This record gives sequence, C-alpha cells and structure tokens, in this order.
Amino acid sequence: MPEHAPNVVILLNDHQAHYRHGWDDGPRVRRPQFDRLRGAGVTFERAYCQSPLCSPARRSIVSGRYPHSHGEIRNDTGTPFDEPTLFSELAAAGYAQYYFGKWHAGPGTAQDLGAEGFSYPSYNNPYTKPEYATYLASRGLPEPTIQVERSFHPPDWGEPLEGLYRQTGGWCNEHAIGVLQSPDDTHEAYFLANLACEQLDRLAAEDSERPFSMVVSFWGPHAPYFPTQRFLDMYPPGDIPPYGSVHDDLAGRTEVHWREGNHPMGAGDRLVQPSALSWQEWQRVLAHCYAQNTLVDDAAGRILDRLDALSLTDHTLVVWLADHGDAIASHGGHFDKRSYLTEEVLRIPFALRWPGGVAAGQTVRDRVGQIDILPTVLDAAGAPPPAGIDGASLLPLVRGEQGWRDEIVCETHGHGEKIVGRALIGSRYKYVAYDGIGEELYDLVTDPYELHNLTGSPEHHGRLAASRERLRDWRAATGDPTTPDGALSDTGRGTGA
Repeated sequence: MPEHAPNVVILLNDHQAHYRHGWDDGPRVRRPQFDRLRGAGVTFERAYCQSPLCSPARRSIVSGRYPHSHGEIRNDTGTPFDEPTLFSELAAAGYAQYYFGKWHAGPGTAQDLGAEGFSYPSYNNPYTKPEYATYLASRGLPEPTIQVERSFHPPDWGEPLEGLYRQTGGWCNEHAIGVLQSPDDTHEAYFLANLACEQLDRLAAEDSERPFSMVVSFWGPHAPYFPTQRFLDMYPPGDIPPYGSVHDDLAGRTEVHWREGNHPMGAGDRLVQPSALSWQEWQRVLAHCYAQNTLVDDAAGRILDRLDALSLTDHTLVVWLADHGDAIASHGGHFDKRSYLTEEVLRIPFALRWPGGVAAGQTVRDRVGQIDILPTVLDAAGAPPPAGIDGASLLPLVRGEQGWRDEIVCETHGHGEKIVGRALIGSRYKYVAYDGIGEELYDLVTDPYELHNLTGSPEHHGRLAASRERLRDWRAATGDPTTPDGALSDTGRGTGA
C-alpha cells in the first residue's frame, strides 16, 4: 500500500456504451488509451450506470447514492446539494480540487462545490465560452467548422442542420453526423485535455505535498458525432456488420421500448418498424459514432501522457468511466436513449489504475456501479465514507478481501416523459419493472441482446416471483419511495441506506 494519500484523476466520458467493445463481431472500437489504463489496473466488466441519463447518473457519481435518494431524478431536476459529495469529503481530507468540463449533475457548477477550473451550469456548450476562444487564439487555431452529413432532428426542430455548420447554440448535443473540418485540437475533448495538462504542469511546478483531485468531464462521445477525418478513416462503414438487435421487432416487450423522437427513426414519438434507415445508412452513422469514441480516447491519452512526463503516475489513482451508455442502432434502430433500461444504455466502460494500490491486469466481473466511485476514492484517500450512502468501496473487492453484492439496481424516472422503472441485474438474469406498464425478464447469458422477454415462460415463473420480492426488499432497504398502492413514486426523495 502507498504510504501517502494518492492524487485522484477521474476521466468521465459522456454517453458511451460498454457493448461497443466487442459484443458484436465487427471492428472493435479502438480505445488504445483506455486499454493502456486498464492493462495497468483493473477492468470492471459488469459496470452499470445508476440511471441512463446525465444528471441522475452524474449525481450518483459525486454522491454515492441512488437517484431516488439524491433526488436529481431527471436532467436538470434542480435538487439542491444538501448531502455530502465527493467534493466536500475530499476537501475535508485536505485535497486541492479541480474540475474541467461538462457539469450537468445538478444546480450550479463544480466551482460552486469548491473545485477550481472550467465548468458551466447544466449541459451547456464549451465552444461558445471565452476560455475556449482564448485557447484557440493562443494556439493560432481556427474556429471549428463541421461539414454536416445528416441530421436526425424532427422537421419542426428549428434551423436546418446542413452544410457547413458551427456549434453556437446553448447546448452542443445536436443529433447529427458530420466531419470536423478544422484540426483535432479544435474539438472540445482536446481543449479540456489541454486545460487539465496545464493544471498538472502548475501542480508539478509547485511541488506541494498536498494531494489533488481532478475531474475531466468530456462532452463526447455523445452526439453530435463530428470526428475529424483521420478518425473516421479508421472505420470503413462496409466493415460494420448488423448489430445484434437492430432488426428487433420488440415482440413481447413493454411499451417503453417503442418511444423514439428522432427522425426518421421515429414518427409521432414512436419507433418506425422496420427501421427507417437501411443497414447501409446505419453503417455510416456507426462509423461516425465509433470514430468519435476513438477521438475522445486519444484526447484523454494526453492527460495520461502528462502524468507520465511529470512523474505523477505512480502517485495517482486514475478512474475512467462513462456517465451512461448509448442505444444507437439497438432494439429496432434507436438513436440516443429514452426511458428503457436496456444493457446498451446501462452498461458502461469502467477501469481504474493505482500503482501500488491495486494489482495490475485484473478483470472483475461482479456487478459494480457509479454509487461505488465516491466510497472507493475516499477509501484510497484514507477518508471515511459519509453516512447513508448506497455504494461501497471497490478496493476490498479487487484485493479479494471480501464478498460483494449479488445484484445491482438501475433506475429510470423517465426521459422526456414520466416513466418510472427499476432494473435488478444479477450474474445471469435481469428483471425490469416499469410502474404501471409491465415487467421484463432476460437471461443475459443466452440472450445478451435482450430479445426474448421470459415473463410469459412458465418455467421462469418462480424466478420472476423471486425477482419481484428481491426488488421489493431493495426498495425497502434503500428508502425507495412508494405510493400508497405500492407503486413506485417519482415525486419523493428516499432516505438512503
């Protein structure tokens, strides 16, 4: 064990699914920097977000609580930060703290919680900020310009997204594909990596014994998928085979799976079946998506390089994960995400590296979640976890010192609609209950794409009943609010464990 509390660097990607790392038989998404990190540390193969939506998931990361407990149940719910956070606890442990990038974890910014750096309220858009303009000017970089190939917004969305385009709106989450015409370094991912590297340089020059924590929160690889051409060239569209559920007819699935607001994938907020895009069209979309994944990976690699160059690697715990997954081309041809709790939107890439703190080259297949980030970081820092959190430190697990939970739970309170649901995920079976809508049960070993709902199978009735009971027990144990008739509530705030 290291003698001193480590520095902490958290790399947070937005909207990145684990399943793009080899579930299908096509070209594996290239993430050499993520592979570099996990090869020197621990990979969590069954890592799940606590909600497939930015604000509730990000709040779970910084609070160690399930969404029903921390209260930020949807994007921009606005629940006050009246519980301990990663920032408050690391400050109490003596850490200097920095945050660069997308916030979207609740009201205010990371600076309001004591972290220096660059963040703005809600989702926002880095390309419109004075810090970004200064960055371009200092490097002689041009304004970023995109050649849009295709937009998937509905016809009434507003100004047409076509031709040469600049991201000047309040948010930079256009549902579109295209190619960034300016250099790599004009992409937000490289801008944020540069801010982080400059701060690392300053910290190394100070040569202080005070540990630091740093979060670098990229806006990518979330859509819009606007990589530069060199990354797009890595993924010939014709080499991408059909994804395992792109032709899913949703037979036996709950109504939740039919919601789709993008165009032409959806019409009247309902998924078009069969898919309105041919597989050749999907190949173009996926090539851009995969390329953007690789671009963000490359940018984050500069931070790992700087840690090496400044001799900080051996004294730094690095955690790399995503806030939630991505439903692109799954379950009949979705784009983005909605309120469904599929593996594509729930399962995320997650790895950590801590030289001297955890053995390198490990792969953990237990179910872990974002609620475990805060207690893990505090454990490494030698600080106690706050009372009432739902997560647990991963360090005893990776060191083989104790057992672990059998199942993990993920939540939705709806995205663009009030749909309340919970997914109870074990080593093999996954049970999903949507309040007032229906249930689903899947065998993830024989049916990893969740094509066959087993709730109607007589041989699984016992397992279904047992899953219902375990979910009821979990609700009681975590203070998950219920209405008087026993249904899940989306209005209350739980008490936590």
